Parts: sequence; structure tokens; C-alpha cells
Amino acid sequence: MSTRSNEWPALPYTEWRETLDTLHMFTQIVGKIRLALAPDEPQWAQVPLYPTARGLSTSAMPWAEGTIDIEFDLIDHELVIRASHGALARVPLVERSVAEFYTEVMAQLEKLGVHVSIYETPVEFPNPIPFPDDVTHHSYDRAAVARFFDAIGRVAAVLHEYRARFRGRTSPVQFFWGTFDLSNTRYSGAPAEPPPDADSITRRSYDVEQITVGFWPGDERIPEAAFFAYGYPQPAQIENARITPAAAHWSTEHGLFLLRYDDLRREPEPHTALREFFETTYEACASLMGWSQSLAV
Repeated sequence: MSTRSNEWPALPYTEWRETLDTLHMFTQIVGKIRLALAPDEPQWAQVPLYPTARGLSTSAMPWAEGTIDIEFDLIDHELVIRASHGALARVPLVERSVAEFYTEVMAQLEKLGVHVSIYETPVEFPNPIPFPDDVTHHSYDRAAVARFFDAIGRVAAVLHEYRARFRGRTSPVQFFWGTFDLSNTRYSGAPAEPPPDADSITRRSYDVEQITVGFWPGDERIPEAAFFAYGYPQPAQIENARITPAAAHWSTEHGLFLLRYDDLRREPEPHTALREFFETTYEACASLMGWSQSLAV
């Protein structure tokens, strides 16, 4: 019997920031393991984690003569490592330093016979500390993590509906551990020039036309949970587009559409309002970028 409330959970960034940053580092460790094991794909498609009924998973990754997967179980608060030959390991998600978590995860992989080396410095994170040295991030508030998982489950449900309408190439509903956001990206099939000052991550991300929608729980740039949408290359006059719900707006500072999470929570039907945000921002971008109307049904 379900006990989940119909009300979307509160996610006050300042109240769980320390846990958020620690969980971010935990996901980067697992994400880098996925990056090391999975075959290379365009637009970093081998990189993300994926929402599941219990948390976030790498999906199956090739290893030896079989596969392994790693899942953040955010209900029982443990990291589960499974191998296709039947072996299994568990790492508790508790208050502990990133350094300690990193050491235990790598040790459990070794016990399973998975010998992998990763780049030990976080990416897309301010003032990164190498995982083996990070004793700064060590918070884990189970209640806050449970609220976060509740939120991303609700967002993922909307993203799956939104994704299903697209006839062209589209990403899965995916969680990028670098930027710590849940998103879906649609592609027109046309190439694009990356920004002139792009780093290696950005160059591969933005070498094709795309429209992305998603959610993040907040960071130093935008210190609150929010939904976002943008097209690349950014179409002219996009700031004048009409989108819904009424609380959504174009942010010139950040170069994307934003809808505050707390504003969505106040909507009579948050699920419907979020679907409208994703659909209307896509339509605004696609129209100005000249995408075929037949791509979305």
C-alpha cells in the first residue's frame, strides 16, 4: 500500500546543501566508474545514471565476460553493486567522508574482481577535492535524501511522458552526475558548432543541435531547486517566447527558461503544469530553430 503524499516535497536548498554536496560527490565516484567501463558514445551518452523505482542506477556495464551494475538505493540508503555472475556487494549510505566512501567502493569492486581506475578529481564542481582526500564533505541526512528521491521520481514520470512524444533521436531520461541534474534532450539531427571557449566536456556535448529540459536541486549559481529548458544553438528572440505556466520565465543571466520548484509546488496540478513547461519551451525553441513539426507528435 502506497504511503506517498500527493503533495510534492519541500526541497529547501540551504537546509540540505551539505548532504546534497556529499551525495553529489558519491554519484561522481560511481559515474566515473561507469565512464571508465562503458563504451564511448556521442554527447557523453555513456555517462549518465538513470532513475529507477529505488534510486539511481548505472544500468548494465560491460565487464569481463558479463556485466555489472551499480545502484544508489535511496529507499534503503545503500549502494548496491551487482555482477552478472551472481556476486553482490553493499555499501551503506551514511554520514561518512567522501574519502571513506571512495575507499570502500573501490575495495568492494576489487573483491568482485572488477579492476578499474578512475580520474579521482570531481568535475563541474567548484573547488574540487580529489576523492581520496575529501574529508570536507561527510553529511548524509536520510530524510532530505528521501525527499529528493521523491521529487526526482515525480519529475522522471513527467519526463517519460514528454520523451514519448518525440519521433527523432532523443536521450533517455537521464541523471548527469557532473551537473547533478535530471534531464531529457531531443536532437534535430543537424550538427552545431560548440561555443568558442568550450572545454572538452562542452565540445562533445554541444556539437549537434538540441533542446534540453530538466530539473536540478540547486547549486551556487541558482541556490534553489528549479526546472530549466533551453535550445542550442540559442535561437534569436527566444526571450520573447510565450510559455506556461505563468510563473515560468526566461533568465537572461543564465540563458535558459526557468521555473522555480516552489512555484510549481503551488500549482493546483503540478504534474500537468510541469508537462506544460516542458512542452511549451520545446515548441518555442523548435519553432525558432526551424525544426520540423513532424518530430513531435
